[in-house]
Amino acid sequence: MKPQDRLLMRALRRETTERAPVWLMRQAGRYLPEYRAVRKEAGGFMEMIREPRYAAEVTIQPIRRFGMDAAILFSDILVPLEAMGMKLIFDDHGPSLPVPVRDRAAIDGLRVVEPAATMPFVGEALKLTRAGLPDETALLGFCGAPFTLASYAIEGGTSKQFSYLRKLMYLDFATFSILMDKLAEEVIAHLRYQVASGADAVVLFDTWAGSLTRADYQRYAAPWTKRVVDGLAGVAPRVIFAGESGHFLDDLLAMGAEGVALDHRTSLSAAFDRAAGRCALQGNFDPAALFASPQEVQRRTHALLDEVAGRPGHVLNLGHGVFKDTDPESVGAFVRAAKERAR
Repeated sequence: MKPQDRLLMRALRRETTERAPVWLMRQAGRYLPEYRAVRKEAGGFMEMIREPRYAAEVTIQPIRRFGMDAAILFSDILVPLEAMGMKLIFDDHGPSLPVPVRDRAAIDGLRVVEPAATMPFVGEALKLTRAGLPDETALLGFCGAPFTLASYAIEGGTSKQFSYLRKLMYLDFATFSILMDKLAEEVIAHLRYQVASGADAVVLFDTWAGSLTRADYQRYAAPWTKRVVDGLAGVAPRVIFAGESGHFLDDLLAMGAEGVALDHRTSLSAAFDRAAGRCALQGNFDPAALFASPQEVQRRTHALLDEVAGRPGHVLNLGHGVFKDTDPESVGAFVRAAKERAR
């Protein structure tokens, strides 16, 4: 099968397909017992990412169990920050960057690097994954968007208020812009490398952009997201995701990407009306609803597909990632419900 003939790729071109393709954000993860077994063998999260055979195995695991229409590389959005010179730690509390960058000197110290030289394990994992996937399954690469990467680099980890980030944005826009310029350049290189290594399409995750007002999004995030989108033009289909972004959905729809992923707070049918055929739409089942019984998950999945009403350009997914304590049976019910619903 040619890559462009895979179901996901046809949906991203907004062709009429036999059904909506289905995959889940964070579909490889701790909710799967086989994932936990590999993590125990590997010794940790970053060890799994840095060893291509582990990364490929856990990328393929949900495809093997559930048969999604796409696999997304097991990695992390913060890998490029480590390659650029930041110390990165993952522990039971999540990711941290213990030496954040909060001034011009620290930002000047970040290097824009060649991914093939600094992150070769990413390319090797993609090649191993492609070799182990069914031919009809699309393979996705991904990266964090510049604004979200900046939030981690400046805050040193996750944050509720983003105090250091906002102070730099508002008080020293010139220095903030230098950081964002570097991050955009690195993201473009990272995604291009993933496509060269076998990714059929790429996803740009702007997890924390929804914390901004629409005006601030347009000034402090969107220009660099647009730069990344334009930098991948003609290279591979591009999907943009921004959490809790309904207030600037029109800005995302105007980016020029082939797909926009919606969180579960946004009306999917209304988004189709607003998109007016400009791009495909991905989403947007509430990941918390996977805590319901498989029967209820099936009912809700069919209701979501009823809302779409067979419009072309729909990729069925969650409004955010799978929670770690999700029952695999409910994930299976979600995928089965999608596959049994022909247009």
